[in-house]
Amino acid sequence: MNATRLFGRPGFALGALIVAAGLTSGGARQESVPKDTLPAQLAIDHIPLGLEPRTTPKEVPLTEARVKLGRKLFFDPILSSDRAIACASCHKPENGFSGGEAKSTGVKGKRTSRRAPSLLNRAYGNSFFWDGREATLEVQALKPIEDPDEMGSKLDDVIARLRTDKEYSELFKNAFDDGVNSANLGKAIASFERILLRGDSAVDRFRRLGSHDALTPSQRSGLWLYESKGRCWRCHTGANFTDEKFHNTGVSWGKGDLGRFRITGEGADRGKFKTPSLRGVALTAPYMHDGSLKTLEDVVEYYNRGGNSNLHLDPTVGSLGLSKDEVKDLVAFLKAL
Repeated sequence: MNATRLFGRPGFALGALIVAAGLTSGGARQESVPKDTLPAQLAIDHIPLGLEPRTTPKEVPLTEARVKLGRKLFFDPILSSDRAIACASCHKPENGFSGGEAKSTGVKGKRTSRRAPSLLNRAYGNSFFWDGREATLEVQALKPIEDPDEMGSKLDDVIARLRTDKEYSELFKNAFDDGVNSANLGKAIASFERILLRGDSAVDRFRRLGSHDALTPSQRSGLWLYESKGRCWRCHTGANFTDEKFHNTGVSWGKGDLGRFRITGEGADRGKFKTPSLRGVALTAPYMHDGSLKTLEDVVEYYNRGGNSNLHLDPTVGSLGLSKDEVKDLVAFLKAL
């Protein structure tokens, strides 16, 4: 069985999911809302090869009813003030549930200040948003609803809207004893996000199963570079290829976004942003919190030259001295993830 699958339908892999979900919906919905073309049957208990059991709050156990509700909400513009924007508008399935552009478009054509990060494997996160300002998926899921540059709604208005919708009232009743409220709205969306898992990559098959031929010679060379000369593992570590910490790599330094500093007020946090997972990274261009690097080649070349110098640059960032062939091999490895 291919453990990349997110859903219970035999033979259906995540790669097919993200291609199929690139379609737009018809009817009254705007072209900015991708149509839900995911398989009907959801697998809520499957952990792909290479990943450990995900973090799920004991008080919010995953159930099919909650995932079904969260999935419907994720693709429905009912949460936005103008009913034109859904979660899937910014976290597009065909882009690894990321934005696919440097800045996403919210209500009334407004643009977000940062790139929409991938939702793949966020079940393993311990903080959320690029600056880590929220500690749980449940709380994170509600924030875009009231952000004036994203969905531009008020939670009270959204809850009233959902309570008067017969179908949603029934779905909430099936998922939660206390029905429609803002806490359950966050729990439902977070439940769906927790099943967006990416694993069983060629790298996992090479490492975990000893399948030597799972990686090409170039990808094997890239793996060696990743773990040695490239120094990538210092931040992109563990089974999910992220330390879940914050680092100043110099990206967009001097352009006004101070990252983690805006949350902590600590001078040492100026320019720090959370390390993203590299799972499915080939799908999630453009890169960095501001989408300033368009390709994986751009990313590797950026680190190869040592990033952008500043007083708070992370000590792990420095010139790597990679040759052109080594850059190609490292990119090949990243794509194998």
